[in-house]
Amino acid sequence: MTTEQPFLTDVQELRSRARKSIEKGAITPAYKGDVKQTIEILQSVLATEIVCVLRYTMNAVAATGISSEGVKKEFDEHAEEEREHMRVVAERINQLGGTPNFDPEGLASRAASQYVVGANLIEMIRENLIAERIACEHYRELIRYFGDNDSTTRFMLEGILTNEEEHANDMHDLLVAHEGKPMLPSSD
Repeated sequence: MTTEQPFLTDVQELRSRARKSIEKGAITPAYKGDVKQTIEILQSVLATEIVCVLRYTMNAVAATGISSEGVKKEFDEHAEEEREHMRVVAERINQLGGTPNFDPEGLASRAASQYVVGANLIEMIRENLIAERIACEHYRELIRYFGDNDSTTRFMLEGILTNEEEHANDMHDLLVAHEGKPMLPSSD
C-alpha cells in the first residue's frame, strides 16, 4: 500500500512554512478547523463555565440545613474546578486570536447551562446535576465536531468532560444520599 503523502514533512519545508504567516501564532497550515467558528463555539463554552462558577458559588453560600456543611464544601470545590475550566477555555480563545467574552451582558443567553437557584439543598443538588448533564452532552457533541480538525480544542474539551462527568456523579451521589433512594437503575 502506497501513500501519496509522506508521514513526516521535509524539515526544510516545515521550517519554511513556520516562517510564513507568523502573525497567526499557533494557527499553522496544518490546522483544519474554522478559527472563527471555533472561537464562537468556545465563547459559548466560556459562558457555560462562568454560569457554572456562579451557580456553584451561590449554592455554597446559600446552602443551609443540618447536613449542608459537606455539600457546601462540594459546591465550593466544583466552583473552583469550573473556574479552572473557564480559564483554560479563555486561554484557548486567546490562542486562536479571539478575545474571551467575560461581559456579563447576555451571559445566560450565551451559555448552554442555566443559572437556577434551588429553594433548598435538594433542589440545589438537583439543578447542579441537571446542569452537569447538559454540559456533558454539549461537550460530547463538541468533541465529535472538532474531531481531528482541531485536536487541541478537542483534547481540552475531553479533559473538561472528564471533570464534568465526575461532577455529575458527585451530584448524583449527593442527591441519593439526601433523598435516601437510589436513582441509577440496578444491574439486575
